[in-house]
Amino acid sequence: MAIERIFVRTYKLATSLVGTVVAAATLVTGATPASATGPCGSSYNRVGVYNIGVDKYGYRTGVLEVYYSSSTGKNCALTYGDGPYANTTSWKGVIISRADGSGRDSDAGEYQYYAGPVYVSAPGQCIDVEGVSPAWTVTTLNDVHCG
Repeated sequence: MAIERIFVRTYKLATSLVGTVVAAATLVTGATPASATGPCGSSYNRVGVYNIGVDKYGYRTGVLEVYYSSSTGKNCALTYGDGPYANTTSWKGVIISRADGSGRDSDAGEYQYYAGPVYVSAPGQCIDVEGVSPAWTVTTLNDVHCG
């Protein structure tokens, strides 16, 4: 009789633990992080990553990322701080336009993670894009990502 009570208690405890684990797993796997769609949106794929300068200590100061969505025909760009400027609130800037200078969109300011996203509709055209890092180094790309 004592063995039977121990078995019943153990079975109830095991059943309770399994139920808790299943519930916790459902909560964790059911949640989708906001970043899963990417910084520009769910239909955008990254098409370019470019270094933005080096400071006087030899550290890369920023990264310019370019994305494209074939479903919208739009390009998107962002500028991140890098090295000692990564994830710090500092001045960052990004500019994007069609290669002819039209459709210009820009963003700049004091941001912790990145400036942007900025967008330009340029299906079948080349774009110009520029990133400015927190150390005021600049990368400018003209007539790129022609589609």
